[in-house]
Amino acid sequence: MTAVHLSIHDVMPTTLEPVADLIRMSQAHGWPPPTLLVVPGLEWDQAGIEQLHAWQAAGHELAGHGWRHRISGYGGLYHRLHGLCISRDVAEHLSLDADGILDLMRRCHRWFGQQGLDAPTLYVPPAWALGRLPRSRLGEQPFRRIETLCGINDLERGQVAFRALLGYEAGNPLQHAALVINNAINRKRAPRAGLRIGLHPQDAQLPLAGALHQDLARFTPPPAGG
Repeated sequence: MTAVHLSIHDVMPTTLEPVADLIRMSQAHGWPPPTLLVVPGLEWDQAGIEQLHAWQAAGHELAGHGWRHRISGYGGLYHRLHGLCISRDVAEHLSLDADGILDLMRRCHRWFGQQGLDAPTLYVPPAWALGRLPRSRLGEQPFRRIETLCGINDLERGQVAFRALLGYEAGNPLQHAALVINNAINRKRAPRAGLRIGLHPQDAQLPLAGALHQDLARFTPPPAGG
């Protein structure tokens, strides 16, 4: 198995407890601290900011994850289909033009420093949907790495890691069917392509919870130096 990366999405003031539960679950399976994808533009109180500081001090990478994680409106037919099959109402990039996306990403990056947190190097747009931002303009935003459905684009190195992706956020029958198919394909790709596992706060209560536990056990990386 090549590189394996575990992340927990949608870290918000209202999801801190289920996020902590997922961290404990991953630890029970022997995983190192997962990357935590933080949504900045919400009502964060001091206790929530302190929890982010504690997680960062414990070795969790904090990454940017949109601004409010909610759309202001649909950006066209593709966006509506994307919402039905994958993203529901969270893919906020898809309702913005390139300038709006860049403004959102800069605001997101700036927020971490304003809270006294380490500046993030990784950005993951909600639902992995970067939207209408041309590759030629990626250098206009402050993050070094950007993760989409296809993989992780390291802008500093000029490399894209096209890693397989597993997800479990099956909120309706269509999403459930799509994830079952997607996960089956990507489990087979993982040994040669590397793997990303993306968890969401309520995944342990959704229909694919059993598959989630099985995959955490199956793909646990070996201990560092092992």
